[in-house]
Amino acid sequence: MEVDHKMQSASTRHAADAFANMYEFNSTRLKKENLNDPASVPENGRPKPAFANQRVPFNPQMGPKKLVVKNLRAATRLDTRAYFEKTWKENDKALDAIFRNEKDPYSLEELYKGAEHTCRHGHSADLYELLSAKCETHLNDNVRDRIRREEAQSSDVDVVRAFVNAWQTWQKQLQTVRQIFFYMDQTYCLRTPDKMSVLQMGLTKFRSSVFYDPFIRNKALQGVIVLIDSDRRGNLNESDSRLLRQSVDTFHELSIYTSDLEPILCVTTGEYFQAWRDSESNKDSLGDYVNNCTDLLTREMARCDSLSLDRNTRIRVSRLFDSILVEEELETLTNEDGILDLLEDDKSAELERLYTLLQRKGHGELIAPSFSKYVETEGSLIVFDEKRESEMVIRLLDFKRRLDHYQKYSFHGNEALGNALHKAFETFINKTKKSQSNWDTDNAKPGEMIAKHVDLLLKGGVKAVPRLQTHKHDPSKAEEEHDFDDAAAEDAEINQHLSDALDLFRFVHGKAVFEAFYKKDLARRLLMGRSASFDAERNMLTRLKNECGAAFTHNLESMFKDMDLAREEMMSYNQLLDDRGGRAPGLPDLHVNVLSAAAWPTYPDVAVNIPPHIAKVMSDFETHYKAKHSGRKLTWKHSLAHCQLRAKFPKGNKELMVSGFQAVVLLLFNDIPADKHLTYDEIKAASGLVDAELKRTLQSLACAKYQVLRKHPKGRDVHETDTFTFSQSFSDQKLRIKINQIQLKETKEENKETHIRVAADRHYETQAAIVRIMKSRKKIGHNELIVEVIKATMSRGVLDQADIKRNIEKLIEKDYMEREEGNTYSYVA
Repeated sequence: MEVDHKMQSASTRHAADAFANMYEFNSTRLKKENLNDPASVPENGRPKPAFANQRVPFNPQMGPKKLVVKNLRAATRLDTRAYFEKTWKENDKALDAIFRNEKDPYSLEELYKGAEHTCRHGHSADLYELLSAKCETHLNDNVRDRIRREEAQSSDVDVVRAFVNAWQTWQKQLQTVRQIFFYMDQTYCLRTPDKMSVLQMGLTKFRSSVFYDPFIRNKALQGVIVLIDSDRRGNLNESDSRLLRQSVDTFHELSIYTSDLEPILCVTTGEYFQAWRDSESNKDSLGDYVNNCTDLLTREMARCDSLSLDRNTRIRVSRLFDSILVEEELETLTNEDGILDLLEDDKSAELERLYTLLQRKGHGELIAPSFSKYVETEGSLIVFDEKRESEMVIRLLDFKRRLDHYQKYSFHGNEALGNALHKAFETFINKTKKSQSNWDTDNAKPGEMIAKHVDLLLKGGVKAVPRLQTHKHDPSKAEEEHDFDDAAAEDAEINQHLSDALDLFRFVHGKAVFEAFYKKDLARRLLMGRSASFDAERNMLTRLKNECGAAFTHNLESMFKDMDLAREEMMSYNQLLDDRGGRAPGLPDLHVNVLSAAAWPTYPDVAVNIPPHIAKVMSDFETHYKAKHSGRKLTWKHSLAHCQLRAKFPKGNKELMVSGFQAVVLLLFNDIPADKHLTYDEIKAASGLVDAELKRTLQSLACAKYQVLRKHPKGRDVHETDTFTFSQSFSDQKLRIKINQIQLKETKEENKETHIRVAADRHYETQAAIVRIMKSRKKIGHNELIVEVIKATMSRGVLDQADIKRNIEKLIEKDYMEREEGNTYSYVA
């Protein structure tokens, strides 16, 4: 075919111009200066101006130009079906090699390109179906049947091992398969909702063809249970332990853990817990059972973590434990004898584990009845132990500290158990029992002993009080106290121990006993100048005022005021003596404490013959005082007097701190030669002391630690036939010696008198309460009256109903009230 050259050039130029104009691109040719298209030169030979290059709009009348192409051949069409079949044959051979773990006959790149071209030519669906069928055939014929054939006679564990190995092998093979069919996986599988990815398809085929085969499934599940059971018994070797973890991972990866493994695992775990419980619950020791339960739970939870079991499995195992070993064993866990044994043996760790087990189901408070019984029983033994009465407060403090440790740490600060502890402690410490210890009164002994404990602290400091006996519950406590002793001041130490004593005091209902003994001991400390710290005394008084009110400490505060006034009185008297030229030669110095009888304890008037020179200075002071304070009467309490004597011994001079009675006896030996003796009767006649007081005084001078007198014959007791001489051989390293310790000690008679006085005051208080109630009610029933009286006197301690009845009878006898029919009482105006 011939084509006109000019026409072709023009046609090409117009087409290019139209294309440029369509996109509004400026031709680079037009930017060159004075360049024109040669085809646009007119026939006259003159070039057109530049604007002549502007394009002329298309003229439809001219019509399109016809382009003729010579020797045009049609492209050869590819036979895609034949190509697909050829490619699949190659893929099929490659898959066989992969599944047999042999070397691929083709390179992965060739296989990948072949699969990609197949997909590009529209055969993705066919390729996917062939691949799926190939995998299923391989899993059925090669994997499943091989496991069934080879492991038919093997153990469950061997089947698990074969199953896990087959899955691990299949995972590796599947990765290679995915690389070959990656293009199909990322195009066709992603775009087709009902088609799974290559990996997911391979997983699903393995699960349905291999695992869900009845033989393999049952054997594999049972094998895992066997491995877990061996692990629980501690018989699992390293290889089987690794297999167990791999098998659980396999179940997770195949998404059959929740549906298949977890249910049978929980069932067998429940059976294991039941069998374990039956074997352990027969043991006698609750502590062993609690320890073993806790260890079992710890092991089970650790196994859940180490095997990466599902969180839901952990929860279900925990609930099975709670149901079988806690809920169904509440009777065992709350057995009173078992809990009491743990408490008595101070098994705080076991108690904590017991509480933790019970609290898993909210049953921690079930310990309260046994705990309360233990507190009351042990506390009562301490309170009523007359042989160790002097150790009562120390033992109670130790006991309470141990109980507080149980409540705070073993029972995690449980409020209900704390309330049970407080109530039980309050119950036993206020129990009363008539005995020789309280002189057959109903007075609670702890009040007296707490007062004496405080007296020891305030009189002798912390060193005077024994340390707590045990620190088993808190090993660091002893070290803390040691550091505290070294670093803190004496007052801070005393205050800490006073706080401990007040903790006990708060439990005591009847404060009258404590008040009576504390007041008596305070008087001794003030009068003898034996307080270890005046600040501590004031601090204790402030604490008691805050605890019991101002009325409780009114008399105690008056005692301190009397001591201040007495010091001022003596300063005034001594100034008067100095103004008059001082004391007469040979007369001793005198210090008198003038006290108000209402605030201070009552003291007996003991007759004694005062030496003349001492009687003279006493008489002078009395004359001065009465002249200054007309209308007042002074009563001398010689039993409280103490003085300082200068004694000359052959081995050295000493200063003796003695009581007034001791001074009277010792001064008698100034009137006889050193080698002479005085008989008991002579000393009695000269001193004027009664036998009980004289024997006590002579015993302190001749039979105690410092024997400034010698008794003949020797012995611990003083008899009326004994004789006494001045000790020429007495010696001691100290210059000042305190012998008047006996004066600071309470006698049995004083103790009895205090108890009887408190009991009498209690009766008067009870009768006054009854009269007040009858006066306001006029008529009241017996039971109601009993309740009202107990309420009215609660602040001073709980009354015994028998005592209330006796006081009612006394008031009836005194015509304050009368009994009427129907067991009622009426007030007699």
